[in-house]
Amino acid sequence: MKKSLLVKLAFTGLFVLIIAYISANHFQDTTTFGDLPFETQQADTVETLTDEDGGLGDRSNLLQMDRRTGFKPVTILRGLFGMLVLVFIAFLFSSNRRAVNWKVIATGLGLQVLLAVGVLYVPWVQFFFEFVGNIFVLILDFTKAGTEFLFKSFGTNNIELALQNFVVQILPTIIFFSALTSLLFYLGVIQRIVKAMAWAMSRLMKLSGAESLSVAGNIFLGQTESPLMIKAYLPKMNKSEILLVMMGGMATLAGGVLAVYISFLGGDDPVQRLMFAKHLLAASVMAAPGAIVISKILLPQIEDVDKTMDISKDQIGSNVLDAISNGTTEGLKLAVNVAAMLLVFIAFIALFNYLSVGLGNLLGVNENIAQVTNGRYEELSLQFILGYIFAPVMWLIGVDIQDIILLGRLLGEKIIMTEFIGYVSLSELKAANLFSDPKSIIMATYMLAGFANFASIGIQIGGIGSLAPNQRVLLSKFGMRALLGGTLASLMSATIVGMLIG
Repeated sequence: MKKSLLVKLAFTGLFVLIIAYISANHFQDTTTFGDLPFETQQADTVETLTDEDGGLGDRSNLLQMDRRTGFKPVTILRGLFGMLVLVFIAFLFSSNRRAVNWKVIATGLGLQVLLAVGVLYVPWVQFFFEFVGNIFVLILDFTKAGTEFLFKSFGTNNIELALQNFVVQILPTIIFFSALTSLLFYLGVIQRIVKAMAWAMSRLMKLSGAESLSVAGNIFLGQTESPLMIKAYLPKMNKSEILLVMMGGMATLAGGVLAVYISFLGGDDPVQRLMFAKHLLAASVMAAPGAIVISKILLPQIEDVDKTMDISKDQIGSNVLDAISNGTTEGLKLAVNVAAMLLVFIAFIALFNYLSVGLGNLLGVNENIAQVTNGRYEELSLQFILGYIFAPVMWLIGVDIQDIILLGRLLGEKIIMTEFIGYVSLSELKAANLFSDPKSIIMATYMLAGFANFASIGIQIGGIGSLAPNQRVLLSKFGMRALLGGTLASLMSATIVGMLIG
C-alpha cells in the first residue's frame, strides 16, 4: 500500500474519531429519556409533536412529513456542512487536486439541489415523478396478476397463506420488469430517453458522449447492462471516464430492483407505494449528477473528450417475442441470484451474531448494550457494531440524533452486504416504528439507493471487463475508489433531501 494512501486513511480516521467524540457527547447531552423503554419514549415524543389544532404535527406522520413546506436555518446549515464534508472526503482521496474543475462540481451539486427542490416543492415536477411512480406501482399490480395465476389455489382462487412469502411476492417483480425493460430497449424507447438526458449532462458538465450515455443509462439499467450501450467506446476510454462508468453503476438503481423496493417500503398501502416510488426514482435520478461530481473530484478529467453520442445498435432480440424471452431469462437469473445472495448473507449475519453474542455474554457487555441503547439493541450484534461505526457519518449529514445509530447500521449493511439487505432492514425498522423522526426514513431511502457494495466490484470487473478486456486491470484498480465514490454520491443525495425537508 502506498504511503500517500496510508496518510489519507489515517487523516480520515482521525477526522471521523474527532467527530465521533463530538457526536457521542452531543448524544449524551440531548438524551433525556432515562430508563424508559424505547416504545414509551417514542409515544411520548409523538404526543409532544402536535400542532395548535391538536392534530399530529408534520414530524409524527410519514405522509404529512413528505408534504412539509418551508426551510429551517439550522437544518440548512447542517445540510451544507454535510455536503462540504462529503466533498472534502472526495477531495482528500483525489488523484489530482489541482486539476479539479470546480465549475463542473458546482453545476452538479446545483442540479442535485434543483432536483430535490422540484421533487419536494414544485407541483409540476412532483406531478412528473408521481406519474412515473404510478407506472412502477402499476407494474407491481401487473406482476401480481401473473403471480396469482401461478400460485393461487384452485379451491380458494387466492394465494394460500403459506405462500405469502418473499419468493412468491417479491422476486416475480424482478422477472417481469426485466422482460419489460428488454422490450422497451428493443423498441428503442430507453435509448431515446437516455440519449436526451446524456446530451443535457454532456453540455452542462463537460463530459464525453460515451460516459454521459453510461451514467444516464444507469438510471434505468443495471451496472453491467448500461455499459452495453457504449461497448464500442469502452476499450478507448481514459481513466477518468472508466471511473465514472463504474461509479454511475455504483450510485444508481436499476428499474427492476427499484420496483421491488417500492413493494418493500410501501407494503399494501397505495399511497405509501406512490410516495416511495417518487422518492426512489428521484434518488436514482439525483445520483447521476452526484456520481459525476464525486468522480470528477476523485479523478479529474484532464484529457480532451469526445462528444460523439452513438448508442450501440446491438439488439436484445431478433423480434418482440425474442426480446421478451431474453429479458425473462435474464430476470429469472437475477431473481435466483438475489434469492441466493439473501440466503447466504442473512445466514452469515446469523453466524456472526451467534459468535458475537456469545462473546458479549463472555465479556458481560450484552446487558450494558441494552441499557445504553434504551432497548434498541439487546446484545453485541453485527447491527449494533455497524450502527456505532457509521453513526458519526449519519450525524454529519444531518440525521436526527436519535436515529443516527439506526441509519449507521443501514449504511454498513449496504456497503458490506448489498442495498437489498439494507432495504429489508429499513422496511422492518419502519414497520416496528423505531424511528424518532420520519425524515430519517426518507433520508435512508436516498442513502441506500445504489449498488455501492463490495459484491459490485466483482460484478463490474466481470461484466464491464468482458466488454473491454484491455480495461480489466484498470477496473480492478479502481474498484475500491468506485465503491467510495458511489457511497459518497448516495450520501450526498440523502444530505440534500434531509436539508430541504426541514
